[in-house]
Amino acid sequence: MHQVEHEPAESAQTIRAGELEVGIIDDGGSGVPLVLVHGGESDRTQYATLRSYLGPGIRAISYDQRDSGITVNPPIPYTMGDLADDLVDLLDALGLQRAHLLGTSFGGAVVQHTAIRHPERVASLVLIATTPSFALCPQKVGELFDMSHDDRQKAVKDYFVTPEGRADLHNRAAQTLAYRDPDKADRRHAAARQHEVRDRLGEITAPTLIVHGTQDLLAPYSGALLMKERIPNARLRSIEDGRHAIAMEFAQPIAGYIREFLGVSAA
Repeated sequence: MHQVEHEPAESAQTIRAGELEVGIIDDGGSGVPLVLVHGGESDRTQYATLRSYLGPGIRAISYDQRDSGITVNPPIPYTMGDLADDLVDLLDALGLQRAHLLGTSFGGAVVQHTAIRHPERVASLVLIATTPSFALCPQKVGELFDMSHDDRQKAVKDYFVTPEGRADLHNRAAQTLAYRDPDKADRRHAAARQHEVRDRLGEITAPTLIVHGTQDLLAPYSGALLMKERIPNARLRSIEDGRHAIAMEFAQPIAGYIREFLGVSAA
């Protein structure tokens, strides 16, 4: 791995994974490998708050998907299946035969496809504020897709955080939304619109932890209930009144759920 100029060293590493040059943040060490897969409008830096609570014994790895952050990829369309394959290429590049995968929102869709396409590479799944199908939430997500970057940041207070969390978290949550040029945004939105695994959830064999806010406007709670019902080895932790940015607003308790799920002793 090498450093990219003009960015903090801790967040500006890249690694060659398959045909892509992938931006990555890797805590290193010998802890349990947990790959953090960011949302549709974010990048590898999204998980700063959650990382701060994960504690020792977990090797947290986040990366930039296609058309995100500092990853370099060809300007061609792709599917969720392609993004799942990219994730496996990253595991190969890191020398990891298996890893625990955590995805929020769009990233949760990516890890669902990974668990279906590459079950042998997935030790477990943590699905946070995500959905098994774009069809469950087309209107609200479509509204978000159609906004300008500035308007999307302003909408954070309504879509992402609870009324109680707005004062402290609005600006911080808005900053996790990365600017993309229209071509990159269109390719990611097209991939999201194709996401549909409701009839394949039974193929997910990895132990699965679902964490979901009951008032999520972008990924309805009904999707979490469906995943809990159809994924054979799944458990659900509900965040009462939580919205879409629960991994930030409720990072401390969620980190505790993750440590318990992974079998990592108390920090």
